[in-house]
Amino acid sequence: MEQNKTDHPDETPKADQPADDEAADALSASLVGSQEPMTGEAPAVLEGVAAFGEERVKDEIDIQIDLLNDPDWVVRREAVITLGEMGDERCIEPLAKALRDGDWQVREVAVEAMGQVGSPAVELLVKLLRDWDVRKYAILALGKIRDERVLDPLMLQLRSDEFKDDAINALVELGVPAVPRLVTALRDRDENVRKSAVLALGRIKSGEAIDPLIEMVGDKDWFTRLTAAAALESIGDERGRVAIKPLLKDPDLVVRMRAERILAKWKKQPVSQPASA
Repeated sequence: MEQNKTDHPDETPKADQPADDEAADALSASLVGSQEPMTGEAPAVLEGVAAFGEERVKDEIDIQIDLLNDPDWVVRREAVITLGEMGDERCIEPLAKALRDGDWQVREVAVEAMGQVGSPAVELLVKLLRDWDVRKYAILALGKIRDERVLDPLMLQLRSDEFKDDAINALVELGVPAVPRLVTALRDRDENVRKSAVLALGRIKSGEAIDPLIEMVGDKDWFTRLTAAAALESIGDERGRVAIKPLLKDPDLVVRMRAERILAKWKKQPVSQPASA
């Protein structure tokens, strides 16, 4: 009987397997954390996968930027939130445009989103301070960013009657890092700047501001004395209570009445510790 040339006809010779099996095996091994040595083709495959992932992120940013033009404010708002969470520098310009959005809820989240992007957004936000229409939101966005470059622009806005309140809010948002500049502003020639600095320091509640605020209790302007007393009350240090007592004999009736209320209220509550500088 003639012997079969192949004892196992169902087996496929190894040489006949698809040529791309080796690359596929290498990629699969890398995805599951295999420690098997990879062939020379595998790194190139992995680079392709990484590039695809990066391109996908870029595509997502473009999608969200396009959604900023949607007629529905809810869609625009969600797009702004998403761009802020991405925190990519490519988001800065689109978010700057969102600060001008016709809906206040979109503008509000654009401020937060700029803060999430952080330091890379400072330069553009400072430029936007020149634009009256968007200055308010640029100021508030700068207050979200812990970067020393925001201090000078924000302190300058304390001289603006229209935007000083926004600047105060932004400096309070920055907190302790703004205290040294605000303390210096207590000696500014501009009365409005001094008042604004007192208000901001009272809200930040830093112990570093106690002695400078005590000095402001003796200011020639009645409103400055009044706000300094309120700031010391807010901080809650015992030294502030002692400094406010002379105001009970202040020549201004409003100051005397406020000092009385502050001290009466102070007696009813324990003295709190000021925030550390």
